[in-house]
Amino acid sequence: MKNQTILIRGKQLIINPNPITKKVYLELKPPSLNNNKGVIDRLKEALHKDFPNITVPLPLMDAIARACHNSKWRVTVTVADTAPCHKIIGIEEGQELDKHCGLAIDIGTTTVVVYLVDLASGDILGVESDYNQQVIHGEDILSRIHFASSPENLAQLTQAIVSTLNVLINSLCMDAGITNNQISGAVIGGNTTMIHLLLGLSPTHLCREPYLPTVNQPGFLQARELNIAINPFGIIYCIPSIGSYVGGDAVAGILVSEMHKRDTISIIVDIGTNGEILLGNNQWLVACAGAAGPALEGGVVSSGIRAEAGAIDSIQIDGRTRKVRYTTIGNEKPKGICGSGLVDAVAELFINRIIDSSGRFKDDSKEYTVVKAEDTAHGQDIIITQIDIRNLLRTKAAVNASLEVLLESVGCSLADIQDFYAAGAFGNYINPESAITMGLYPDMPREKIHLIGNSSVEGARAALLDKEKIKELEEIVKNITYFEIGTHGKFMSKFTAGLFMPHSNLDCYPTVKQKLKGN
Repeated sequence: MKNQTILIRGKQLIINPNPITKKVYLELKPPSLNNNKGVIDRLKEALHKDFPNITVPLPLMDAIARACHNSKWRVTVTVADTAPCHKIIGIEEGQELDKHCGLAIDIGTTTVVVYLVDLASGDILGVESDYNQQVIHGEDILSRIHFASSPENLAQLTQAIVSTLNVLINSLCMDAGITNNQISGAVIGGNTTMIHLLLGLSPTHLCREPYLPTVNQPGFLQARELNIAINPFGIIYCIPSIGSYVGGDAVAGILVSEMHKRDTISIIVDIGTNGEILLGNNQWLVACAGAAGPALEGGVVSSGIRAEAGAIDSIQIDGRTRKVRYTTIGNEKPKGICGSGLVDAVAELFINRIIDSSGRFKDDSKEYTVVKAEDTAHGQDIIITQIDIRNLLRTKAAVNASLEVLLESVGCSLADIQDFYAAGAFGNYINPESAITMGLYPDMPREKIHLIGNSSVEGARAALLDKEKIKELEEIVKNITYFEIGTHGKFMSKFTAGLFMPHSNLDCYPTVKQKLKGN
């Protein structure tokens, strides 16, 4: 595999060809009466030069012996790098160096995304996503933490996420024409709660002082320990978390943006069901998080759906005729509104003075019809309600307040920020102009704003293809200071100020102020 360049909205990340599992073809010298060394010993000897500390799981030993005897001592071995040692995790008869695959996974509170990656070439062979089946037990993190308070309920949540993953994995294997056993490893990004639930660990203490995770760095695990439908001896690596509310998904964002390598100060904002903010450079890194709520992911919006075919992803309202223009993903008939469409809609309603700065409809309406029933895929109006707007404003106020408090805590201002990264699936499609208009993003030079999308799954892909990125992720975690923003004395006052569009102090948003003058 040549060096890989991962492109994320124009951002390049160079990946060296050093995947977490490797395939090695061996032509072993056949045994004889004069050379009757054991099969496993013979195999380890052949691999010793490249893998001096290699181990073999006991349950694989008989399978290895059969493969060697059946193939006349010509076999392909899959080796996992589980530092500080290596481990044989698979055996195939003959030369089978192709179809060597791994998974990059993002486990979101609302949505799960899985990439099937060719570990030989670095190519993405397929992508699948779906709702996290845990949503039936609660839309947000706190609801699931409370639900998981009993062992029985915790088991249900673990089964739900494993089932979600296995359905997606089986679909990817079918489409790519491979067997599940040909997937030898996976790297997983996710918030701390999602990783605990995947591992079957109680998340109870994540929401109780002193907010203590059971584990931040689970290390290398076997697929069979988690019932994930790949090679049962395949390795699973969960990107380490920082604390209860800043998980591996956020750490992956730092890796992808490379903010930890630059002198200048950068900031990452990842708004999903859980919202994380990370700030810093190559000298220091700080982080905070809070429950943003599922409003931006279609979770609680009246006509909300996730970003899928038929979702309205952009909206414009003609200031004179009030006619609505929109686009849908896949150019299909509209089924609902995803997060980027919702932000567009609220920004357009505000800038066209259909709602006031507090989000209230000026004509005392309770809702706004974006698409009439006869033009939708399901024959029902697609609407935005007063409650939808209020929920979105609470989300944006929490983000505003967290950002302002974090900046003040380290003695920075927006003027000090060189790069602003919008991460997460939501950050992949949002119109920055709309986000600034309603006050979700700060009013700063547009060239400083970068959309890096689902940096959790991209960081997982980087680590899957280059094991040195795993070391880099673990170094990043060591250098991050976590701030508990919710208990900060100024948080609530800043939250209240953020409940207005774009802000109670319009001077913080000069370009929006200018737009409003023009309307």
